[in-house]
Amino acid sequence: MSQTTSKQTTTLAGEEVPYEVSWSDDATQPRIDADIDGITVVLPAEADEDPEAILADNAGWVIEKKAKFEQYRNQVPDRAFEAGEQFPYLGADYELVIEPRQRSAVVDETIRLRRSAVEQSSVKRALRNFYRRTARAYFTERLNRYAEEMGLEYGTLQIRNQRTRWGSSSTSGTISLNWRLLMAPPEIVDYVIVHELAHLQEPTHRDSFWAIVAEYDPEYEDHRQWLEQN
Repeated sequence: MSQTTSKQTTTLAGEEVPYEVSWSDDATQPRIDADIDGITVVLPAEADEDPEAILADNAGWVIEKKAKFEQYRNQVPDRAFEAGEQFPYLGADYELVIEPRQRSAVVDETIRLRRSAVEQSSVKRALRNFYRRTARAYFTERLNRYAEEMGLEYGTLQIRNQRTRWGSSSTSGTISLNWRLLMAPPEIVDYVIVHELAHLQEPTHRDSFWAIVAEYDPEYEDHRQWLEQN
């Protein structure tokens, strides 16, 4: 559980920086998250650290990330969420179709949403539900394949809506993957899956970890860079 305050503003290196503060039961130490939605200082639930002091100690990094994500934000399509728009699916743009059907699905390079699902909520929500459901099936198939190849066992798969992570793994063997990964090319999905499975064997990012990743994804550096840019 987490609680997020209203947005605040501080000044770093002469530049105004809007940010949020979030207290999280899952956080074990203070951290700064930066993504396309902005800057967030995440604190453990009982922490009393000063968010502005944390930002000031990391001013250079914060300013750099703020500029990068502002650039990305300008590239985000202005979507109306209506039939005929293009939405990414496994690295390609698919036309959105809304029609009477029993189940939303991908058909002939189109994303076809069930009309009743749209009428009960909205195009945006029905589309998100389609992504999440389809992501679970696709990610499960890829996870099982690589887990077998790598000789590893994972516990469960969770489909998450993380703001700042594509995936994560826990010591209990739970693999969490961001449903938005379904928009990325298949080789990018595979890289994230290999990355998280490798953490079950090596928790840190030491050289031995990257050696495991490289064994099953020789082009992981390119795939890692793609995620940074997208």
